Amino acid sequence: MTTPEPNTPERSDFRTGFIAIVGRPNVGKSTLLNRLVGQKISIVSRKAQTTRHRITGILTTEDAQFVFVDTPGFQTRHLNALNRMMNRSVVQSLKEVDVILFVIECGRFSDEDREVMNLLPEGVPVVLVINKIDRLKEKTEALPFIAQMQTEREFAALVPVSAQKGAGEAVLQQAIRALLPEGAPMYESDAITDRSERFLAGEFIREKLFRQLGDELPYGMAVEIEKFEQDGALRRIHAAIIVDRPAHKGIVIGEGGQRLKEIATEARAEMEKLFDGKVFLEVWVKVKSGWSDDERALRSLGYE
Repeated sequence: MTTPEPNTPERSDFRTGFIAIVGRPNVGKSTLLNRLVGQKISIVSRKAQTTRHRITGILTTEDAQFVFVDTPGFQTRHLNALNRMMNRSVVQSLKEVDVILFVIECGRFSDEDREVMNLLPEGVPVVLVINKIDRLKEKTEALPFIAQMQTEREFAALVPVSAQKGAGEAVLQQAIRALLPEGAPMYESDAITDRSERFLAGEFIREKLFRQLGDELPYGMAVEIEKFEQDGALRRIHAAIIVDRPAHKGIVIGEGGQRLKEIATEARAEMEKLFDGKVFLEVWVKVKSGWSDDERALRSLGYE
């Protein structure tokens, strides 16, 4: 929501750099990003693969600027055009960062986790983030798992956290800072993302779709912002929800339009909170058969 603006750091040991957050689907990458930035900029749901785009979150402290890149969960199955694009996004992100946060769940290291780990380049320091420690009765229960993970790869640091509760956040921040190069900040100190409000509006609508319809239409939906206008503090947003089949249209709309109304109401509330202003939101549903396996259609929806 802001453009890069070089600044002169107030201290000579100021550090700044890009940090990729990677892992298999549904390990809590987006929740971790929101926790680290201190604002909700990446959508979350209990469904795997909610994140479809690279989302940049920015945190500036008195001695560092952290530019986090939340990536889609790397998909090893169901490789349609959408999933291939998301996988390319992950691989590309790893080539452009100073530090990698490899996120796994405490007590679980699956074949999917190992496949993601094997993608990590050797030349970039990797911090293993062991998430969801709040599920343990005693924190010492994590020690055998931590010892196991130390044999899997040489990590720059291993940090147990709870992205949901905030445990371990300060330790993780310090571990990352130690690995960042010295340099001036790239963004203004109050910036939280480089994504536009137009983009974020579409993401908030998509999150509500996942939460309302994740069991019925888990991955058959997308959002296209057709018009985004700002008049003072008022934003007028016109959005189309894209579905794959005509039968899906009625599911999204719901009886008497009630479900679509709830989706729009919840999304608008979150937009107004983040944008700090009133939002007029109009949402409707369109059918585009085969959109998720059509690279041209995906590019028109903002996928890279």
